[in-house]
Amino acid sequence: MLAARFCRGDVRDKLGLATLLSQNGVTTMTVADVDGVIISGILFDAGSTNSAFQMQVGPTGSSASHSANPTVLHDLFFRVGGAAVGQTTVSLQINSNNVVGDDFWIWRADHSNGVGWTTNPANNGLIVNGANVTIYGLAVEHYEQYQTLWNGNGGSVYFYQSEAPYDVPNQSSWMVGGENGYASYKVANTVTSHQAYGLGVYCYFSTNSSVILNNAIEVPTSGLNGAMIHDMTTVSLGGVGTIAHVIDGYGGTANSSNTVVRLIK
Repeated sequence: MLAARFCRGDVRDKLGLATLLSQNGVTTMTVADVDGVIISGILFDAGSTNSAFQMQVGPTGSSASHSANPTVLHDLFFRVGGAAVGQTTVSLQINSNNVVGDDFWIWRADHSNGVGWTTNPANNGLIVNGANVTIYGLAVEHYEQYQTLWNGNGGSVYFYQSEAPYDVPNQSSWMVGGENGYASYKVANTVTSHQAYGLGVYCYFSTNSSVILNNAIEVPTSGLNGAMIHDMTTVSLGGVGTIAHVIDGYGGTANSSNTVVRLIK
């Protein structure tokens, strides 16, 4: 049984990185819910036809424990637009338990080719459904909903860098119910255990500088007061746009008057 399956697509070499380009809306790579998979050094490019995922680690509903021999993902990069028109719903979904990740850059393009709110749409950069998933060095940028959505228990992140989408056309098109904007780092309300250290969330609402992101980070009530998230920074780059709060209504406002806010927990 193959642990990883490549869909039909183009494999190219760019500056030493193998590049996989999705075709016909298929998921570029799927990984079975098995022990000991190692994947490293790949750039995933979204295709012009929307795909549900660029990469899916474990099928939906994966439940096996891999604590003795986890899947390990090193130096993986995801691009939606930038080289050409591309679109996907989610770049990376992790369903397997005990996955270890190191050095992810998950990017919906904000410049170069095939860029625009409706040109290279993508909802989420990373969704984690598996339990006890650990990631070292995570960067997720410019997706149109939550940059990172964490649904699994026992997760850990060590260093997180994220930019909200630059090209939000107006506030009304970027709302979660009655709240302004999608948090960059969202830990679902059903999660009871999670730890993240060193998070930086930035905004640069260049299309419409009046746009506001209410919370850079959102966690369950039980995760406040340093129980889940430690050492946070928000930045309004050049004072273009506003992040009203660091985490769930706490922390100062980053805007044109005060571009950097830090919250140490």
